[in-house]
Amino acid sequence: MGDMATNDKPDLGILLLLADQEFVRELRAATAAQGFDDQGRSDGFVLRTLGRAPATISTLAVRLDISKQGAAQIVDDMERRGYVERQPDPTDGRARLIHLSKRGRAALAAARRFHQTYERRLRKAHGDEAIDTMRAVFTSMAGEDSITDPHFRALMF
Repeated sequence: MGDMATNDKPDLGILLLLADQEFVRELRAATAAQGFDDQGRSDGFVLRTLGRAPATISTLAVRLDISKQGAAQIVDDMERRGYVERQPDPTDGRARLIHLSKRGRAALAAARRFHQTYERRLRKAHGDEAIDTMRAVFTSMAGEDSITDPHFRALMF
């Protein structure tokens, strides 16, 4: 009988996946409501990566573990939509650094505000102890040594 009750519960992995999908859906809706309704799948990774420091196409490609051509296509598209801009590298006259534009900084700030608001909402609904425990579990699950996907490593460190 105990096994049956356990089997009636959704798998933890499924719950994590569903929670992630709902989080992303709410994030996209919140940022779209602030005028950022044209973001692509990779934009968040690029915004977070460049939010730390400007980078060349080559550096961005390495950080995201994609080809230089792939990074250039993403940057071209984000530049066309006004999220990034290219500027001369002050230390290398041949290179161009990719910077967040004013719109890119605003989009990143909107996403960060959403993250903070989302966590505050969870804390209000479930209490600080529950959310601190959840953070500890997620941190353990996603520790630096276990994150292999470079897109996610770029977000964390």
